[in-house]
Amino acid sequence: MLRGGTAAGAGRLDGSLYIALLNPAIGLVLATAFFAFWLYQPQRRYLALLALGYAASAGGFLLQQFTPPQIFVAAKFIANVLFIAAVVCIMSAILDRYGRPPPTIAFGTLAAAGIAAWLWFMVVDPDLIWRIYALNFALGGISLVAAAELRIVPRKTIVEPLLLALSVLAGLNFFARAFAVHASETYATLYSSVYWTTTMLSHAVASIVVAMILIASTALDLIGELRSESQTDPLSGLLNRRGFEEHASTILAATRHNGLPVSLVICDLDHFKAINDTFGHACGDRVIAAAGSFFGKAVPAHHAAGRIGGEEFAIILAGANLVAARLFAEGARGAFATLAVDGLPEKHPITASFGVAELGEGESISELLVRADMALYAAKKEGRDCVRVARPSFIMPSQRPSTSRDRRD
Repeated sequence: MLRGGTAAGAGRLDGSLYIALLNPAIGLVLATAFFAFWLYQPQRRYLALLALGYAASAGGFLLQQFTPPQIFVAAKFIANVLFIAAVVCIMSAILDRYGRPPPTIAFGTLAAAGIAAWLWFMVVDPDLIWRIYALNFALGGISLVAAAELRIVPRKTIVEPLLLALSVLAGLNFFARAFAVHASETYATLYSSVYWTTTMLSHAVASIVVAMILIASTALDLIGELRSESQTDPLSGLLNRRGFEEHASTILAATRHNGLPVSLVICDLDHFKAINDTFGHACGDRVIAAAGSFFGKAVPAHHAAGRIGGEEFAIILAGANLVAARLFAEGARGAFATLAVDGLPEKHPITASFGVAELGEGESISELLVRADMALYAAKKEGRDCVRVARPSFIMPSQRPSTSRDRRD
């Protein structure tokens, strides 16, 4: 009987030790993972905050579970400070991912109040249950404040509502744990209670779930950046031809669905080869960059602008008919003469020719490009530095004039 009881006690001890080590182990693994991600992507500050948060969580659980008797009060105090620091860091990291500063005053007030209340019920009026209330109320308040900040974050993917939901659930969970506590006033009873076991296991699950969502969101960010880079022209900062055609096709589909007009403007810089030959290719690159910067600022977000050739640019204008598109082109043509480019004399202003076409019934983006290119060809032929509009009728691709490379002079 004694041998059997000893074995059962050892089993319970092994189980308690496993639960005690579970959260520190998870915290350290996740802290290491996020730290490694941050070393690879140091511009993502939220990864460093996540590493700090999970490391603080691991340290807090280690001190909470394995408290040296000689420094009992100090160890418990440090453990609870680490718990609060962990939640603050993780919630701040989530907000930082969306470019939102953490609500420092609210976080600081809740953290200070929680620690002050914990110290009162630890030193002045010792009460274990009220210490649990103080800590969990502070943690729950911080989580819900972060959730309130996340409510106004634009929801681009499934990640945003998931993070909001988890922040709300985390806050409610801390409050629920405080109200559901059945601990006695002795730590031995607390650590063997169902409350403590449930707290440890639920925290482990929540840590893994939150970390997986944050890792997935980081992966989505990287994929989005790689896709953006593959569709962006590095010199002008605009879409490259592939990116422009993809965005233009999306815009065309949306405008057709809403019954709105859509127009295309093609711009070709005049005498660009002469600029390269006279002032050097570095000056030519600065001219391209200046033109790209102009279009990037002049074209609203719901339109699309791209560099589709050496010195050729294209702008798709959603909701604009031929008259509005021509006005845009005329405005751009006039503004080009005022662009200042380092290395290009004032007496040598930048000029450009423009072709404008409005989307016809059943016309594709490639067909629209052909007609706008025909109008551009007419502008180049008639003296450059002017705007010409395309005829409504469709011109077969075989009738397409020389490409932008052939037109360079």
